[in-house]
Amino acid sequence: MSTGRRIRWDNVSTVLSAAILLGAELIGAGLAAGWAIAALFDASWVWELIFEGAFGLLAVYGIYRFIVKAKSVEPFVEG
Repeated sequence: MSTGRRIRWDNVSTVLSAAILLGAELIGAGLAAGWAIAALFDASWVWELIFEGAFGLLAVYGIYRFIVKAKSVEPFVEG
């Protein structure tokens, strides 16, 4: 039984490709920022992991927000 909704694979692939590129940049920047802040304050390796984890989670949230906004501009389904 068809509902008449079709997946727009061109939009899905565009958003997914951009999300992968953005995700690599954000995750890399988040981990580097955590490492740099821990080194700046001469923190132990535990604090380094905490900083990296916090900035990594912020990066994942940024990727999520990007995909949500991109779906509103480039809808994944039509009909």
